[in-house]
Formats: sequence, structure tokens, C-alpha cells
Amino acid sequence: MKSTEKTKKKLSSGIPGLDEILMGGFVPQRSYLLRGLPGTGKTALGMHFLTEGVKNKEKVLFINMGEPTSQVISNAQAMGFDTEGIDFLDLSPDEDFFAKQEAYDIFSPSEVERESTTNTIIEKVQSLKPVRVFLDPITQFRYISTDEFQFRQQVLSFLRFLTDNGATVLFTSEFSEQDPDDDLQFMCDGIINLEFFKEGRSISVSKFRGSGFRFGEHSMRITPNGVKIYPRLRPTAQKHEFTPETISSGVPELDELLHGGIERGTITIISGPSGVGKTTVGVQFMKEAAGRGERSVVYTFEENASNLINRCESINIPVKSMINIGMLSVVPVEPLRYSPEEFAQLVRKEVDENGSKIVMIDSTSGYSLSLRGEDPVSHLHALTKYLANAGVTVILINEVETLKDLKITEIGISYLADNMVFLRYFEQEGELRKAIGVLKKRLSDFEKGIRELQITSQGISVGEPLNIRGILSGDLEFPKE
Repeated sequence: MKSTEKTKKKLSSGIPGLDEILMGGFVPQRSYLLRGLPGTGKTALGMHFLTEGVKNKEKVLFINMGEPTSQVISNAQAMGFDTEGIDFLDLSPDEDFFAKQEAYDIFSPSEVERESTTNTIIEKVQSLKPVRVFLDPITQFRYISTDEFQFRQQVLSFLRFLTDNGATVLFTSEFSEQDPDDDLQFMCDGIINLEFFKEGRSISVSKFRGSGFRFGEHSMRITPNGVKIYPRLRPTAQKHEFTPETISSGVPELDELLHGGIERGTITIISGPSGVGKTTVGVQFMKEAAGRGERSVVYTFEENASNLINRCESINIPVKSMINIGMLSVVPVEPLRYSPEEFAQLVRKEVDENGSKIVMIDSTSGYSLSLRGEDPVSHLHALTKYLANAGVTVILINEVETLKDLKITEIGISYLADNMVFLRYFEQEGELRKAIGVLKKRLSDFEKGIRELQITSQGISVGEPLNIRGILSGDLEFPKE
């Protein structure tokens, strides 16, 4: 009795990120089209599919109709693939191709080639009985078909033959505006689209019969060790039960401003102009977390790790010892190195594998610059909500340039915040000073006053509420003596 679709175990693609997008992998005994221009990674993805089968002790078959086997193997090995265990059926044109064209006298070349190709494939499949078949590219069949109708009939019957014989099939197409592959898209059970552009590569699924899949474009990278795929995070993908307890900063007066601190699993924006102490306030929460035995991570987009470490050490925040005992990691992020999905997966791995409880992004403007022109809001929304749903406390450092009228964010992310802390400069008696206050706190009340902030060699100091008006607007009014 044949197993039903529900009981069929999916076949892994050999790429963890793609399996996540496909919700487990490929549905067995189905056919899937890999679409993309030359150089988008179609053959590399097919090699992952086949080598995964070899690893699982399955019979696998590579039908190469474009490049000769020697070239396919050479290219695959250059990317680190082990081709041992893969059966190849070489149907690429050989050196005798043009000579043979002149020998056809009774039948047309297409009829002779079609019959020869068909018989060769049937014999190979029936003798090998492969579980996985990769054909690259299937559009070569167009050149041995007399017309479009015959091509469609031939491809349909070919795919049906393979799947009926127990194979799961991946095949590629070569397409252009002059030679579209719309007909192939109707014939297959699934479509995977590969694209590249100057900022990077992407992969998406537009059709997947018999299973759900992750919609949207996902980041892809071709490395010396094969294909890496980074699925977009879904904010609702991870929901853990956790106690929304209050996390202290370790500075009593700062905790008073926040009515105890910030809650676990919330998103806090710390906003202010350059040099006012935003990062220092964020790291202060991490210092206190380390004392509780909790790990934190800082992703810094705007300064190198050594500068941040030395700056914190100079104000009595012992980040070196926090790093040495595994309670803190400072990760410098080079602009344009990661796609948004790659960075999100980097953070996800840190949280899942190392158990970090506080994640700080320093800063949102640096993060935006690294997105290669993409909209930062949607990516930050997905990342921060994902972390918050996992019980991770998120701190976003947001730099604003204005020194006069209060502006919390430059990119419109204030709606993300459960807590909003602002830092400001103000002048008093010819001296530049710093102020700190709270604008928003979703889970509790907060102190409405504004206090003076001082950062000294002994650490952070927060004073009593200031009796000064106009700090937010920049038009100061001091009390009359």
C-alpha cells in the first residue's frame, strides 16, 4: 500500500536554512523547478541535494545535459562537495555532435536524438532506481523536440516516469525573455527562485504542492563550502513562557526613574545625541545581569570592540572580566558584511546556543546603513519581536543629531519600544551637562521627572530630579532665586 502524503517523510535539501523555508524539506516523489539566471547557484543547490542523499545511503543520479561530467565534478569539488557516491548520466553534447548531424538521412536529427536520449535515461533509471534525481538543465529537451507541444508532452511524461519510479526530482531551467519557462512552471510540483543583484543573493519559493512553506525572499550566499541560506525571521516563530520580572540596572536612582528597572522580554530604546552616554547606560544593565549569572551580547556597528571595552573599563564597568567569564560578548559588525537575514540568524544563533538574556544593538543608524538600501523598520520589527517572544531583553541604541527639539528616533521605530529612555545635553552656568528621563513604559508606571546623569571614573551616577524647565525643547528656564 502506498503511503499517503501525510505519512511521507520529507527529504532534506542538505541546506538547513532551505529545509526551514520548506518546513522540513522536499515532499518525496515530486518534481521541483530551480529557476535562475546563470551563476545564481542552481547547480550548487542540486549538489547539496544529491550529497545529502549519499549521506543517507540513498541512490542518487545527476543527469547533466549542459556541462560534461568531468567539468561538473571539477566545479563541485572546488566548492568542497564530495562527489563519491553520485551516479552521473552524461547527456551533454560531445565532440562528435556536429559530425553526427551530417549522418542523419532518413530521420530528422531531433527524432534520432530524442529516441537515443529517452532510451538512455530509461535504462539508467530502471537499473539504478534512484531516490533523488537532479537534471541540469531540462531546457535542453527543447532542442530535441520538433515543437513546443512535443516538448511539453516529453517533459511531463519524463517527470512522471521518474516520480513513478520512486524519485524526487530537482531540475533547472535556462530562461530569458526570448525563451521563457512558463510552461515548466505549470508542470512541476514546486518552484524555487534564485536571484542575484549587486547587494547580494536571494531565494524564494513561489509554489510547493503538498506542504506549507515560508513566504518571502530569503538571503542566500555562495561560499567556498557551498550554499548558505538565511531565512527571514518570523516574530511569532518562537514563543517561550517566561516571567516578565523586572531587571535592575544596579543604579538605584536610574531604577527609580523606571520604577524598578526594565522588564524581561521587553524592547527598550535609549535615544540621544552622540557622546551623551547611551551605550554606557545600556551596558550598565548588562553589568548587573552578569552579577546574576546571565549572559549578554552587544552588536556594535559604529566602533570597534577594543574601543568600547576600554571606554567601559575607564568608568568602572568591568567588561573584560565579564567577557572572560562568558557573561558578555562584544561583536563588531562590519557595515555591508551581512544581509538583514544573515545578521538576524547570527543573533538567533547567539540566543539559542549561548543563552544570552540581553541583546543590545549599537546603534540603529549603523544597523540601517548595513542593510544595503533595504527598509530597516520591517527587519528590526521581525528581529526584536522574535527576541522578545523568546524572553530576551532587547536594547536599541538610537542616535539623534538634534540638540534642541526632542526627537526620539530618525527612522520611525518608536512604536517598537516597550520602554523609551532619552538622554539630553543641557547647559548650566556655562557648563555642558547631561540629563536622563523616561518617556514611555508599557508594563508599569515611571517617574515623570528628569534627572542629571553623570558618567565618571566610578561609573554612572544619577542625581535628584532637576528643577529646570525646557530640557526637552532646549529652551531652558531655571528657577528664580
